[in-house]
Amino acid sequence: MTETLAPSAASTPAHPRPPRARPRPFRLALGATVGLALGTVALLPAEGLAQAGAWPQRAIRVVNPSSPGGGADVISRILMQEVSRTIGQSVVIDNRPGAANIIATEIAAKSAPDGYTLLMAATGTFVTNPLIYAKLPYSIADFEPISNVADAPFILSVHPAVPAASVAELVALARAQPGKLTYASFGKGSSSHLAGELFQAMTSTRLIHVPYKGSAPGMADLVAGNITMSFDSGLASIPNIQAKRIRPLGVAGARRLPNLPEVPTLSELGLQGFEAGSWYGVMAPARTPRDIVMRLHGSIVAALAVPEVAKRITDLGASIIGSTPEAFGTQIARERERWAEVVKRAGIQPE
Repeated sequence: MTETLAPSAASTPAHPRPPRARPRPFRLALGATVGLALGTVALLPAEGLAQAGAWPQRAIRVVNPSSPGGGADVISRILMQEVSRTIGQSVVIDNRPGAANIIATEIAAKSAPDGYTLLMAATGTFVTNPLIYAKLPYSIADFEPISNVADAPFILSVHPAVPAASVAELVALARAQPGKLTYASFGKGSSSHLAGELFQAMTSTRLIHVPYKGSAPGMADLVAGNITMSFDSGLASIPNIQAKRIRPLGVAGARRLPNLPEVPTLSELGLQGFEAGSWYGVMAPARTPRDIVMRLHGSIVAALAVPEVAKRITDLGASIIGSTPEAFGTQIARERERWAEVVKRAGIQPE
């Protein structure tokens, strides 16, 4: 199903823009965006047709590994609505979920390096898949980093019936009942699975890993009380926290979340350096011309600087990043090294 959406008036930056010849009075609210059950959505630029130049001359496709309403999907739509204004062309969000993000990543990797197909790399699977799967139809070297858009640290939460009001109490409970407490993940080798492995290593506990096919079913079981705990993003966790269906114990990030200021970081609670979560970054196929990469980077940074865009992303429990291609590449290499050690320590064998 394809639907054409005009840019949100709410995402218009504070600085004045040239008058439009044919204004579009359509508003796109975040709530409506999340609720759309779409496969492919075209976001039309407010500035009309592309300006003269070698690139872009036609619509740009962003291959997205998330189902409609997932974290990567929502952030892609918020970001690319504004990017389309800057580059003067439409941007098409192409949702290709499944197979631990391998389907979408392979499509992007095998696309022409001409700036017309991009990947919204989502969560740590981009880094961890090469550590978990013996054979992949792509490699990290098949991509050119453009920018890490946002980081969404996991929130460690438990069901309210769990007799642990703090991380210290949870650790004590787990040590008293080794191999009894359960934690949900998005699947074997996923970032949430490895977060649980890191937690066990740092707390000398033994938990039961329960893999699900994505975040939604795991969160549903946590809310139902069928699972003890989970490491999940703010997009999935915050609405349930606010409704008191789950209890947050700590944030697996470098700083507290603005919309959960009372919840400490795990580092504050003694687990120094415990950082795990989802990150959402834009990539192009390797050998994409440098000038196109830098123009895309500039348009992404400009979009993230628009207050309404930044607010809509941070309201999801994410932090705005907007890193350079070089910094993003360094982050990927650093995370691959860190998670390789966790995989090795946990004894996870490549499939």
